[in-house]
Amino acid sequence: MRIGIDFDNTIVSYDALFHRVALERNLIPANRPPTKLGVRDHLRQTGREEAWTDLQGYVYGARMDEAVAYPGAIDFFGWAHAAGMSLSIVSHKTRHPFLGHPYDLHEAARGWVRKFLTEQPQPLILETNVYFELTKEDKLSRIAALDLDCFIDDLPEILLAAAFPQRTAGLLFDPDGMLPREARIPAFRSWRQLRHHVESRWTRQR
Repeated sequence: MRIGIDFDNTIVSYDALFHRVALERNLIPANRPPTKLGVRDHLRQTGREEAWTDLQGYVYGARMDEAVAYPGAIDFFGWAHAAGMSLSIVSHKTRHPFLGHPYDLHEAARGWVRKFLTEQPQPLILETNVYFELTKEDKLSRIAALDLDCFIDDLPEILLAAAFPQRTAGLLFDPDGMLPREARIPAFRSWRQLRHHVESRWTRQR
């Protein structure tokens, strides 16, 4: 089985990190919810959109190695690797922030992958199977080119896009249960649920 997985907000959770850095910069009151969206909403509601944009570049660049994986995500990689599945990461992100210091966001993300997924006694994913594309269109083209059996993403618009390959099963990761539902796309609140679903599909295909 060939599995593709998005990166930001699918493998990696930024909630605690955005909240911590925003507090360090005195951008939010201490009682704001400790979530990325909570930080974003507060800055937008107080007319500080540029501060939000600058904060994103700093977190995704200088502080990327402090981000953590969602519970169960790395275990999923270990299970799938041990089962002999082919794993790819396919994400889209700009190479440099729109504001602030010109961090190389692709290299920062690759550093996270090396630290948590490849610098193991046995790498959980090959670095050659990690793709950071510049646009959503490039991401969709990469997903199609990889001829995947399933793709896991937190963005419904990717899984529902006209260019999303028909043979690839889209799986929506929605840990907060806040995204709109689409009958043809199964949604999952945890990586434990995702593993159970993928394992069931894999067992039927064997």
